[in-house]
Amino acid sequence: MPGVVRLGPVRLPVYGLFAAVGLIAALWLSLKTAKLVGLAPEPVWDAGLFGVAAAFVISRLLLIDGDVRAFLHVPVALLAMPSFTYVGMAFTALAVLAYLRWKRLPLLKIADAWAPCAAALAAMLSLGRFFEGTDLGMPTSLPWGTVVPGSAGLMHLQPVAIYGSIASGLLVVVLMGLLQRRPWAGSVAGVALLAGGVASFLLDMITQPVESGGRGWLDPAQWVAVGAMLVGGLLLTFLKEIA
Repeated sequence: MPGVVRLGPVRLPVYGLFAAVGLIAALWLSLKTAKLVGLAPEPVWDAGLFGVAAAFVISRLLLIDGDVRAFLHVPVALLAMPSFTYVGMAFTALAVLAYLRWKRLPLLKIADAWAPCAAALAAMLSLGRFFEGTDLGMPTSLPWGTVVPGSAGLMHLQPVAIYGSIASGLLVVVLMGLLQRRPWAGSVAGVALLAGGVASFLLDMITQPVESGGRGWLDPAQWVAVGAMLVGGLLLTFLKEIA
């Protein structure tokens, strides 16, 4: 079965394995980035764990709310489905923000410390989508195009997930360098949002659309990318003036 690794009688989703490795790597990296922004590693680690737990719980609750009848009949099958949507991301962000305020942790310093960690996680998630066979790109004649079975033979597609993983990996390197000489609080997070938004926007242009009949100016992922670019630009512009 594509997208699944067999370990004897156990079947493990490929994407889930990469996501788990990415989360561990991101949390481990946060121990180092916390010191670079002048924070104790333990509170940053705890906040990261809270964010992971909040994302899991909120995504499951939204999944149940979307189909209560299916949850009552096949709860395990429903809860095993991937369900981290943009709505779930928004609620998770609010929950993490509330946690940080409750713990009285500096938001901008936390954002700077988490920026390389988020890029590292994004790189692993992109690899997971590649090996899972999802996140397909548009047809291409480039020699490194991904080969997939098509109705009329073999079709070469843009390896969008690989592009995303490379872009995220390069962003980790850049952000770690910026943390060494962070000019003002929020600057590293601003660069991460701006650069990540640009990369996501451009990659979405060569990704197969989920709905080919949509009439919107932009895909949902591109709207999110535009929002990230705007927030990143605001952080770099206004925080620099008051720094």
